[in-house]
Amino acid sequence: MGYLIVHPDTSEKLTAIKVVLKALKVDFEESKAAYNTDFVAKMQEGEEDIKAGRTVKMTLDELWK
Repeated sequence: MGYLIVHPDTSEKLTAIKVVLKALKVDFEESKAAYNTDFVAKMQEGEEDIKAGRTVKMTLDELWK
């Protein structure tokens, strides 16, 4: 089935949405993070690699082979 991401702008709206979903017996997950924690960790690791000089330079020709 598909996914639905909602962005309520007040806590009252969030509470109402939760009540409706529970009444309809729809499973839902709550997340306060904007991004998946694994994704954030990989991005931070990449930033650290760049700062430490662990990079590879490529030309456009090498990239599109």
